[in-house]
Amino acid sequence: MAKSANAFRTISEAADEVGAPQHVLRFWETKFTFVSPLKRAGGRRFYRPQDLVVLKAVKRLLHDEGLTIKGVQRLYKEQGIKRIAAWGDPDGLVSFEPEGATPVAESAPAPAPAAASAPAGVSSVRLRQVLAELEGARARLEATLSRSA
Repeated sequence: MAKSANAFRTISEAADEVGAPQHVLRFWETKFTFVSPLKRAGGRRFYRPQDLVVLKAVKRLLHDEGLTIKGVQRLYKEQGIKRIAAWGDPDGLVSFEPEGATPVAESAPAPAPAAASAPAGVSSVRLRQVLAELEGARARLEATLSRSA
Protein backbone atom coordinates (compact mmCIF):
# COMPACT_ATOMS: atom_id res chain seq x y z
CA MET A 1 0.00 0.00 0.00
CA ALA A 2 1.41 3.39 -1.00
CA LYS A 3 1.78 6.25 1.47
CA SER A 4 -0.33 9.35 1.12
CA ALA A 5 1.26 12.45 -0.38
CA ASN A 6 1.32 14.10 3.06
CA ALA A 7 2.95 11.17 4.89
CA PHE A 8 6.42 11.55 6.35
CA ARG A 9 9.20 9.61 4.62
CA THR A 10 12.21 7.81 6.08
CA ILE A 11 15.63 8.71 4.75
CA SER A 12 15.66 5.66 2.47
CA GLU A 13 12.27 6.60 1.02
CA ALA A 14 13.38 10.23 0.64
CA ALA A 15 16.61 9.17 -1.07
CA ASP A 16 14.65 7.04 -3.55
CA GLU A 17 12.18 9.85 -4.28
CA VAL A 18 14.85 12.53 -4.66
CA GLY A 19 17.24 10.31 -6.60
CA ALA A 20 20.24 10.89 -4.36
CA PRO A 21 21.99 8.51 -1.93
CA GLN A 22 21.23 8.73 1.79
CA HIS A 23 24.73 9.95 2.65
CA VAL A 24 24.26 12.85 0.22
CA LEU A 25 21.03 13.90 1.97
CA ARG A 26 22.87 13.86 5.31
CA PHE A 27 25.73 15.88 3.75
CA TRP A 28 23.29 18.49 2.42
CA GLU A 29 21.97 18.93 5.97
CA THR A 30 25.45 20.10 6.99
CA LYS A 31 25.74 22.55 4.09
CA PHE A 32 22.24 24.00 3.84
CA THR A 33 20.51 25.33 6.96
CA PHE A 34 17.16 25.08 5.18
CA VAL A 35 17.46 21.28 4.82
CA SER A 36 16.18 20.12 8.20
CA PRO A 37 14.12 16.94 8.48
CA LEU A 38 12.43 16.05 11.75
CA LYS A 39 14.60 13.89 13.98
CA ARG A 40 13.14 11.42 16.43
CA ALA A 41 14.77 9.55 19.28
CA GLY A 42 17.99 7.93 18.17
CA GLY A 43 18.46 10.53 15.43
CA ARG A 44 16.10 8.86 12.97
CA ARG A 45 15.13 11.32 10.21
CA PHE A 46 11.62 11.86 8.89
CA TYR A 47 11.05 14.02 5.83
CA ARG A 48 7.89 16.10 5.33
CA PRO A 49 6.57 16.79 1.81
CA GLN A 50 8.15 20.27 2.05
CA ASP A 51 11.52 18.69 2.86
CA LEU A 52 11.30 16.51 -0.24
CA VAL A 53 10.53 19.53 -2.42
CA VAL A 54 13.57 21.35 -1.01
CA LEU A 55 15.80 18.31 -1.53
CA LYS A 56 14.63 17.92 -5.13
CA ALA A 57 15.33 21.61 -5.68
CA VAL A 58 18.83 21.34 -4.22
CA LYS A 59 19.56 18.32 -6.39
CA ARG A 60 18.32 20.10 -9.50
CA LEU A 61 20.26 23.29 -8.75
CA LEU A 62 23.50 21.41 -8.03
CA HIS A 63 23.34 18.65 -10.63
CA ASP A 64 21.24 20.00 -13.50
CA GLU A 65 21.76 23.76 -13.29
CA GLY A 66 25.44 23.61 -12.32
CA LEU A 67 25.33 25.81 -9.23
CA THR A 68 27.91 25.30 -6.52
CA ILE A 69 27.06 24.78 -2.87
CA LYS A 70 27.91 28.43 -2.25
CA GLY A 71 25.73 29.41 -5.20
CA VAL A 72 22.72 27.60 -3.72
CA GLN A 73 23.46 29.14 -0.31
CA ARG A 74 23.56 32.60 -1.90
CA LEU A 75 20.32 31.94 -3.81
CA TYR A 76 18.64 30.99 -0.52
CA LYS A 77 20.02 34.04 1.26
CA GLU A 78 18.93 36.43 -1.48
CA GLN A 79 15.59 34.90 -2.52
CA GLY A 80 14.39 32.68 0.32
CA ILE A 81 13.08 29.16 0.67
CA LYS A 82 10.01 29.62 -1.53
CA ARG A 83 12.18 30.54 -4.52
CA ILE A 84 14.45 27.53 -3.86
CA ALA A 85 11.37 25.30 -3.55
CA ALA A 86 10.11 26.47 -6.94
CA TRP A 87 12.95 24.41 -8.46
CA GLY A 88 11.67 21.24 -6.77
CA ASP A 89 7.95 21.93 -7.14
CA PRO A 90 7.41 24.08 -10.24
CA ASP A 91 3.64 23.51 -10.05
CA GLY A 92 3.50 24.94 -6.51
CA LEU A 93 1.56 21.95 -5.20
CA VAL A 94 3.24 21.85 -1.76
CA SER A 95 2.49 24.63 0.70
CA PHE A 96 5.20 26.16 2.85
CA GLU A 97 2.66 27.88 5.11
CA PRO A 98 1.82 26.37 8.52
CA GLU A 99 -1.50 24.53 8.56
CA GLY A 100 -4.38 26.91 9.04
CA ALA A 101 -2.23 29.97 8.37
CA THR A 102 -3.19 32.56 5.83
CA PRO A 103 -0.40 33.04 3.29
CA VAL A 104 1.46 36.32 3.70
CA ALA A 105 2.05 38.33 0.57
CA GLU A 106 5.65 38.18 -0.61
CA SER A 107 7.60 41.21 -1.72
CA ALA A 108 7.07 40.19 -5.33
CA PRO A 109 6.23 42.71 -8.01
CA ALA A 110 2.57 43.45 -8.55
CA PRO A 111 0.86 41.34 -11.19
CA ALA A 112 0.87 42.74 -14.69
CA PRO A 113 -2.30 44.38 -15.92
CA ALA A 114 -4.77 42.19 -17.82
CA ALA A 115 -3.67 43.70 -21.13
CA ALA A 116 -0.20 42.22 -20.63
CA SER A 117 -1.39 38.75 -19.66
CA ALA A 118 0.14 35.54 -21.01
CA PRO A 119 -0.53 34.65 -24.63
CA ALA A 120 -3.36 32.22 -25.25
CA GLY A 121 -2.31 28.62 -24.71
CA VAL A 122 0.54 29.43 -22.28
CA SER A 123 -0.14 28.06 -18.82
CA SER A 124 0.87 29.73 -15.59
CA VAL A 125 2.71 26.50 -14.68
CA ARG A 126 4.91 26.85 -17.76
CA LEU A 127 5.52 30.51 -17.00
CA ARG A 128 6.65 29.59 -13.47
CA GLN A 129 9.00 26.98 -14.94
CA VAL A 130 10.50 29.53 -17.30
CA LEU A 131 10.85 32.01 -14.44
CA ALA A 132 12.62 29.39 -12.32
CA GLU A 133 14.98 28.61 -15.22
CA LEU A 134 15.75 32.30 -15.70
CA GLU A 135 16.42 32.76 -11.99
CA GLY A 136 18.79 29.79 -12.08
CA ALA A 137 20.60 31.25 -15.07
CA ARG A 138 20.88 34.56 -13.23
CA ALA A 139 22.27 32.83 -10.13
CA ARG A 140 24.84 30.97 -12.26
CA LEU A 141 25.85 34.19 -13.99
CA GLU A 142 26.22 36.01 -10.66
CA ALA A 143 28.30 33.12 -9.27
CA THR A 144 30.55 33.22 -12.34
CA LEU A 145 30.93 37.00 -12.14
CA SER A 146 31.73 36.90 -8.42
CA ARG A 147 34.46 34.28 -9.04
CA SER A 148 36.11 36.41 -11.73
CA ALA A 149 35.97 39.63 -9.67
